[in-house]
Amino acid sequence: METLKFGYKYFKRSMPMAIFAEILSFLGIFAELMLPLLSAMLIDFVIQSGEVKEDSGGIFHFLLTGKFGAVHSMQLFFSIAAVYGLMIFLRILLIYVRDLMQEWIGLKLETELRYATYDKLMELDSATIADYNSGELLQILNSDTIMFKELFSHRIAYVGDALFMLATTMVLISSINISFIIIPLILMPFLVKTVLDFKKKARTNFRDIREKSSAMNLTTQENIAAVRIVRSFTNEELEKEKFHTVNTNFLNARMKQIWLSSKFDLTFNSIKQIAYISTIVIGALLVMKGYITVGYILSSSTYVMRFMNNITSVNNHIFNMQQQTIAGIALKSFLEKNSSVPDSREPKLHCDTPHIEMKDVSLNIDGQDILKNINLSIPYGKKVGIVGETGSGKSILLKTLVRIRDITSGSITIDGHDIKDFGLEKLRNMYSYVFQDVFLFSNTIESNIAFCRPDINERMVTKAAAYAQADKFIDALADRYKTVVGERGLGISGGQKQRISIARAFLKNAPVFVMDDSTSALDVNTERTLLKNIHDNFSEKTVIITAHRFSSVVDCDEILYMKDGEITERGTFKELMELDGSFAHVYRVQQQQQQDDVANHSHLQEGRVNRG
Repeated sequence: METLKFGYKYFKRSMPMAIFAEILSFLGIFAELMLPLLSAMLIDFVIQSGEVKEDSGGIFHFLLTGKFGAVHSMQLFFSIAAVYGLMIFLRILLIYVRDLMQEWIGLKLETELRYATYDKLMELDSATIADYNSGELLQILNSDTIMFKELFSHRIAYVGDALFMLATTMVLISSINISFIIIPLILMPFLVKTVLDFKKKARTNFRDIREKSSAMNLTTQENIAAVRIVRSFTNEELEKEKFHTVNTNFLNARMKQIWLSSKFDLTFNSIKQIAYISTIVIGALLVMKGYITVGYILSSSTYVMRFMNNITSVNNHIFNMQQQTIAGIALKSFLEKNSSVPDSREPKLHCDTPHIEMKDVSLNIDGQDILKNINLSIPYGKKVGIVGETGSGKSILLKTLVRIRDITSGSITIDGHDIKDFGLEKLRNMYSYVFQDVFLFSNTIESNIAFCRPDINERMVTKAAAYAQADKFIDALADRYKTVVGERGLGISGGQKQRISIARAFLKNAPVFVMDDSTSALDVNTERTLLKNIHDNFSEKTVIITAHRFSSVVDCDEILYMKDGEITERGTFKELMELDGSFAHVYRVQQQQQQDDVANHSHLQEGRVNRG
């Protein structure tokens, strides 16, 4: 019931149209149920010369008054045939209009659900999103929205149609002879028990099917993203085997449901045949006793079969509703997720020249201390370098500044205001952030650079690319800035992707540049030129750089050396070298390695010349 209440929030705007569509459906069903009565009249009063009584023909008694032809005449045949055709036409027209309206309602609801789930995806923080794998997210945003809208746009309406037809059919059967009701009443308990058992098992099966489908989506998505890794390790056969396993699991789950449905259909069809034969037997006895005419055997058996068929329809709809309800539960759970990084209640707060202050900042994730008592002051325009071993907390420290992660103790302020007082949009607009894991959209290089300012002129795009040392390789491409890079940046090198992402940050031109180990794939000379461009062209901006290559931070105003989530050394490059601690040791090792690499490269070059 909670799932239906949840879906109704999105469906209620379409309720007037849905009610009108259901009224049309009821009228169409009523027209369809009149056809057996007309068929009975053809048998009793056209083919045979039946005796016309006051209740003969029921609602169509007016056709037997003599105005539309005498009994057992062609005129009466054509009159009944005309009304029969009219009923068929009305049914087709009404159901056609109803179907159009239901499809419109369904598409509108599906679109709203997809907007809602995508907005929620954009709203949730990274940690909350990490609770879902990509297969589950694709299932929710795509399959579940389609499945759940079917519940409201079609399935509930179809159940209403079936119940209306059951009630109307029961009335029509009673109007012919009350004895025909005995059969449905006797068989009803068996039908209800069968339906309830089926419903319970079907829900369990559909939950299993959904989980197996999600696993298959995840495996497929991962292999699309990791195709180069798979091929480089020649692990195609292993991945095929993994896919074979999840695909077989999905097949087995579906086959389990098909087997359940088959058993139910067998039981139900047996009950239907019993009902049909019983109706013929009762009808024959009533005809022999003179209580009804031969034509009414046809209409009565038709109505009883319609009654039984609609019991089947109700079951089939309940069967599908289990799958759709499970999709709704998943949607409801996702849309009611609260971000662990809530937005500010005062989003108007803003700052163009932020002074960042971190006091006793600590972060604990799942019982593990990631950051410990970080104290750092970054006045506007200061250049800060952060280095340390892998896992020392450099990247997570940067993420706390833009509230990708919220700290567990201490405070982070901008111009004296806690960053939680800033709206997330205003806060993050203060930063031009270059992430360690570069992502490029499946679009042109120009569009990727101008991601934050899509309407900016081309000159500004090329200027940002030049600052990022990306202009030369872009100009060498056949379509230059119009070159389409593949999904996740496939088709260009890691260093080229980094330069495009840095150009994207330059074009945003926010007060604070954050570069999270974003020059690791660049050669030393390119990196040196790029960093010089930052100092020369963005000297007034705050710059925060994390790096594994210590030469990247030598020109910073302050350098922090981190270990196990703590700042263990800090100062200028000169001060840290004089301290002769961990920073100085690692810096000298890296410099020696760089010199050795240059020497080895020179020897190789000389060897090639001598061999030539």
